[in-house]
Parts: sequence; structure tokens; C-alpha cells
Amino acid sequence: MLETWLWKGAGPRSAHAFADALDALGVRRQSGAGVEYTTFSASLLPEGFAAALELYADLLMRPHLPDDAFESVRALALQELAALEDQPPRKLLTRLRREAFASPHGQPVEGERETLERMTPEALREEFQRRYGARGSILAVAGGVDPDEVIRLAQKHFGAWDGEAPEAPAVRLTKPHSFHLKQDTEQAQIGLFYKDVPPGHYDFYASRLASAVLSGGMSSRLFTELREKRGLVYAVSASPGSVKGFGYLTAYAGTMPDRAKETLRVLQQEVERLAEGVSREELDRAKVGVRAELVLSGESSRARAGALARDLFILDRARGLEEVEAEVMDVTLERINTFLASRPYRDPWIGTLGPEGVTA
Repeated sequence: MLETWLWKGAGPRSAHAFADALDALGVRRQSGAGVEYTTFSASLLPEGFAAALELYADLLMRPHLPDDAFESVRALALQELAALEDQPPRKLLTRLRREAFASPHGQPVEGERETLERMTPEALREEFQRRYGARGSILAVAGGVDPDEVIRLAQKHFGAWDGEAPEAPAVRLTKPHSFHLKQDTEQAQIGLFYKDVPPGHYDFYASRLASAVLSGGMSSRLFTELREKRGLVYAVSASPGSVKGFGYLTAYAGTMPDRAKETLRVLQQEVERLAEGVSREELDRAKVGVRAELVLSGESSRARAGALARDLFILDRARGLEEVEAEVMDVTLERINTFLASRPYRDPWIGTLGPEGVTA
């Protein structure tokens, strides 16, 4: 709600005037609230950078947060929450995180209806004062602008900003368990959540390449075993994820209710079979896929700026694409297989969603 409310006017401009000022600069803006942080980004021509940075300084330091826009902000938040009911895979994976984390990392970004309905403008303004401090903020810039000029403009527009960052909670997990969400749907959704190594760990890219072996395309293990060979699923994937200091792997499958039990068995079997190792061909194919993602991200200044900001938040330092690529290429077959044998993916949290009778 706060991320949306901030756009309702800032500095000397109303919401409409603020949007006009961004449009006049050709700014393509994005913003979003996540589990650990909120992001505000802009893509534009280099000559508009100084003016755009001044606008974003107003947005973050001098927002209006007007009462007359509050109810529309609440309505949008409630609509987004309601949309989960029409997206069963997203609903299940959101709940899966909540079941796995005992710490606030599992709380849904969309919130809960009861919380949204009782929110007040005063409470949200207090949250703004608590959350939006200079010491909790990161500015990342990529593109055709001079670094010294970036620093000068940042000092000019943000130099008076103060305030601390809220203290991040420690990661805590529940004990692995199973749960079922009853929903009258034609399909069944299955999700698995496994503990993994965190960003910055020596074997972080070994784990990322292992997830690419599982779910890196039409030749991946999950697609081949569950869809091509057995025809069990209409969708299947595995995705790495992380919060600061903790990594995890989620696996997902969508199937028919009468095939859910077999799908769960094979899905879990394929994830846990990684402990037996991967082949040279699988590792080489995974490296090609990861390197391709790096190259494509390097062609987008927005993506590069986002990656720099995430690195600064997670690792306390920024990395170039060359460093990341080198870490990927340094993962040998012996290294990844030693990692998989020593830290097998076992004892997952298991979630299912669908009609009665579809359970984990």
C-alpha cells in the first residue's frame, strides 16, 4: 500500500503533475514491494538523468501521502489480494513460503484482507517514517552517465536525507511438514520447498546450475521425466530463491487431481535424485543457459542496475558480469557432484492445492 501511495504526489507536484514530469523526460518507471525491500526504478535517456533523480528524491523524501487517495490505494491492494484466487499456482507457492518460514520472511507481500481493511493513513505514515531512511537505501545506476556526476547529483538531491533502516529479522524455519489448500479447481497444484545454500556461499553457483539441470528448458530433467515420458503434468518447474543469508529451492507441478499422487512422487524423486550427480552434458547445457541469461541481462541497463542493487543488499558489494560468469564457469563436474552428494535436497515442505482428496 505504501509503495502505491507514494506516487500520489511529491514535492511541489500533484500526482498528475508528477506523472507529467516523468513522461516529459521519457521515463519508463517501475516499482514494487517485495519480501525484504521496495524498489523504484527508471529507464530513460542519459540527458534526463539529473531531472529524473530530482523527481525520485521528491518521491522518497517528500511524498504527499494524501488522505483523499488512501481509499483508492486500499482498493488496489484488495484487488491484488483477490487476484490470488484466480491464480492457483501463485496462491500455493505463496502459502508454501509462509508454511516454511517461521520468521516474517514468509509473510505474503499481498498482505491479508483483515490487515488491509483495518489499515489507516496514520499507521501507514508511521511505517513510511520507520522504513524510508537514507541508511537503509541503495542507489544503483547503469548506463551512459559519468560516475562522478552521479555522485555529485546524489549528494545534491539526497544529501539532506537521514533516518535509519528497520532491523532485519533473523531467518527462522518451521519443521518440514505437509499441508493442503482445498479449492474446487479442475487441476491440482503441487509445491515443494527445500533448504539450499545462500548467496555468497562457495557452492552457490553449483546449486544454481543444479536447479538449471532440473528446470533449464525442454531437455531438463523435470520436463523430460514428468511431461515428456510420463505425461503427468501440464506445467513443471524448479526455481532457486533467496533472502539475505538464506537460500532455498522450490519445485512446482500442475496436474490433474487423479494424477496428483504419482506426480508428487516423481517430482520429489527427481529433485532428490540430484544427489546421485549430474552428467557432463547436463552441466555444460546448464552453463550455456546461465551464461545466456547473464548476456541478456547485460544488454539492459535496467537489469544491470537492479543486479547491482541486489548485490549491494545481499553481498554488501557490487559485481561485474565478468566476475559472475567466471564463478559459473569455475564450477567443475567434480565440484557440483561433490556438493550434491554432501548436501542432498531432502525433507521438503510439501503443499498441494485442489479439490477434496488431493493431499500431500
